[in-house]
Amino acid sequence: MTKRVLALFDVDGTLTVPRKRADETMKTFMRDLRSKVTVGIVGGSDLVKISEQLGEGSEREFEYLFAENGLVAFKGGELLAKQSLKTHLGEEKLKKFINFVLRYVADLEIPIKRGTFIEFRSGMLNVSPIGRNCSQEERDEFERFDKEAGVRAKFVETLRKEFADYGLTYSVGGQISFDVFPQGWDKTYCLRFVENDFDEIHFFGDKTYKGGNDHEIFESPKTIGHTVTSPEDTRKQVTEHILNKL
Repeated sequence: MTKRVLALFDVDGTLTVPRKRADETMKTFMRDLRSKVTVGIVGGSDLVKISEQLGEGSEREFEYLFAENGLVAFKGGELLAKQSLKTHLGEEKLKKFINFVLRYVADLEIPIKRGTFIEFRSGMLNVSPIGRNCSQEERDEFERFDKEAGVRAKFVETLRKEFADYGLTYSVGGQISFDVFPQGWDKTYCLRFVENDFDEIHFFGDKTYKGGNDHEIFESPKTIGHTVTSPEDTRKQVTEHILNKL
């Protein structure tokens, strides 16, 4: 009996260079892969940003597309489920948290600041110390600066202490930001939609280290986790771990 295999992929750093579009080599590779196994996408970004990178109508192109860690879930182009951070936390707690974040950013000494420091998504908040309106060059510069200064790590540690009773998880992803969501709403959230339908679930992601936004699903006993370093490495590992074993 043929194994039912699901290949799940992170987006940034896995299928694409961070915040860039998937190139034609990757698009061709993924089309070929979809003819052999079931393929799903699980990203921390919202559907708009994922579609910018993977192509318009991505929720219809892939059998599964999980935006915001699966808090907005699609199967075959149809919406499966949608979770609400606003409903879960309540307006007062949400407002208190956002006010604190904005004050922290205002007092933060970093080389540059732009705009959109908090992005409100359906199931999470995305917090960016530099602001999401920065250019790609400024993104790259901040990423290098952050590796030395630990701006995001210190920000997260402060929020953990200040809002210890909120039951929140903080997950660093991409180059300039981190996600905030209720405990259990990490990327393992998406597994509830697929765990009973497959014999093997492979996950490929680049931020699988503790604190990275791929860590929980990478470590989950429900998946076979693979750490990748680039889109090229993703193709290599998929070939090795899936295609060569079919």
